[in-house]
Amino acid sequence: MKSKLYDVAIIGGGPAAHSAALYARRKELKTAMISKEEGGQVLYSSEIDNYLGIPDVEGFELVKKFRNHVDKYKPDRVEEEVKGIDKSENEFTLKLGNGDTLNSKTLVLATGAKWRKLGVPGEEELSGKGVSYCTTCDGPLYADSDVAVIGGGNSAFEGIIDLLPIANRIVNVDIAPEPIADPVLQRHVNESDHLEEVELEQYYGHEILEILGDGMVSGLRIKDKETGEEKEIEVEGVFVEIGLIPNSGIVEDMVETNDAGEIVVDCNNQTTVGGLFAAGDVTDVPENQVIVAAGEGAKAALGAYSYLIHQ
Repeated sequence: MKSKLYDVAIIGGGPAAHSAALYARRKELKTAMISKEEGGQVLYSSEIDNYLGIPDVEGFELVKKFRNHVDKYKPDRVEEEVKGIDKSENEFTLKLGNGDTLNSKTLVLATGAKWRKLGVPGEEELSGKGVSYCTTCDGPLYADSDVAVIGGGNSAFEGIIDLLPIANRIVNVDIAPEPIADPVLQRHVNESDHLEEVELEQYYGHEILEILGDGMVSGLRIKDKETGEEKEIEVEGVFVEIGLIPNSGIVEDMVETNDAGEIVVDCNNQTTVGGLFAAGDVTDVPENQVIVAAGEGAKAALGAYSYLIHQ
């Protein structure tokens, strides 16, 4: 593919990227969407019931809806990985995995984040089959069920709070000897009225050895770090809540990031580099939700449009 100058190039294939492309094309900007894979974390959600107007939809089906809607406006789609980004005074140059380059006046980075995974047997095989990384997304599927929440930080305790009104039994496991979540979240869990009806088991200082199941999750195998004792626990769902890793590495030397590696953006989704916008889970905007990412993608595209007309 020969180098071509676009008004806006969008890196990513998830909800933020699709929303940005939709808004950019509706402003009649020359738009390129660059992504090696489409869908992002949405593909790992077995069912999504909190995206306004589209209830009870599988992640794969929601991504198809995003694509079909955006393709009405015909952005250029480039199925390549972006290996590097250079910026001259008024232009970004993207170096693609196939050796080509792509040039654009503005750039929207919507590369999302990846879940921090346990890396234990059974995790990959049972992902979407009882293993989830989002209690907000998938928690309602486990009404009156026995579930495990892995982690001892804020994400884990927020997950437990989400599950307390839903689950029958919650098993909280973490390798650390004690929880590190904010005290207010720990109090919310420990003083919850739901504990009268929901059994909460906590195993701190325990290592996850394996997620058990044949086709669907059936339990966990854990090990006490102090005694070496192993134990199997029966659960129907496992929520891995040990944080996210933002996919910001490609611009970490160009823009400001916070301690978590998230790109710092203003209310218009502008980064610290003129013409470079970011949206979705790769940014420091709170709440990693599909609907939030879609809204941020729209804002980023509108920010890029405003930037262009003022240049």
